[in-house]
Parts: sequence; structure tokens; C-alpha cells
Amino acid sequence: MAENSNQNTNVVVERLRSWSPNAISEVIEFRGETTIVVPRKVLREVAERCRADKDLQFNLLSDATCVDRYPLEPRFEVNYHLVSIPLRNRLRLQVRLSSDDATVDSVVTVWPGANWQEREIFDLMEFASTVTRICGAS
Repeated sequence: MAENSNQNTNVVVERLRSWSPNAISEVIEFRGETTIVVPRKVLREVAERCRADKDLQFNLLSDATCVDRYPLEPRFEVNYHLVSIPLRNRLRLQVRLSSDDATVDSVVTVWPGANWQEREIFDLMEFASTVTRICGAS
């Protein structure tokens, strides 16, 4: 699959910002990959827009994962790796969550395959939080 080009990235960012100016907190370009950081309150709506918008068509959730950045805050990053098969484009949606309130809406209604991946993310975050509590770290 072809790597993102700046033109493809610009289309995604422009479409999301034109839909909602608050849909994107940050855009990160690194080694030919684009990550769009979204506020957790709009994750599901951004995901729906990424899938349904005719200019985006991110019809495949290829992976979902979580990063524990302990001791940094926000502690957790939830990453959704998207692919537009028709447009041959890739995108990562990222949501940052504090350890005090590490919850986010599910995207299972957008991509049903997210079900088991989000369960795995939940288990990782729960385990990491438990270990931190048991070890007495703050």
C-alpha cells in the first residue's frame, strides 16, 4: 500500500476541521505516517466521519492498541490504525487519557472488529493501573 502523501493528509485534516474545528487537537507527521490526535469526547464522531465521508473512506480498522506512558500524564494513548482501501490511504487516530479518568467511547459501532481489540486495551490499562497501585507508585 502506498504511503501517505502530504496531499492525502491535508485532505483528511481539512475534511475533519471543516466538519468540526475542535475535532483535531494535533497532527503528527513522523516517518511518512500521520497521526491525528483527537479529544476523547469526539472520538466516536471523528471515527464515524472518517468512515462515512466520501473523500476519506477509512473502511478498515487494521489495529487498535494502547501505550502506557507512565509516569507521564496523560498516561495512556489509545491508537486506532485506519486504512482506506479504495483510496489507498492510512491514518492513525490517537486519544490521550489521564490515569484519573482513562475511559473513552467504543468505536465498535463504526468498525465491529474493534470489539476484541478494545477489550484487550481495557485489560492492559486495568492491569497497568493495578500494578501501579500495588507497587505504591503515584
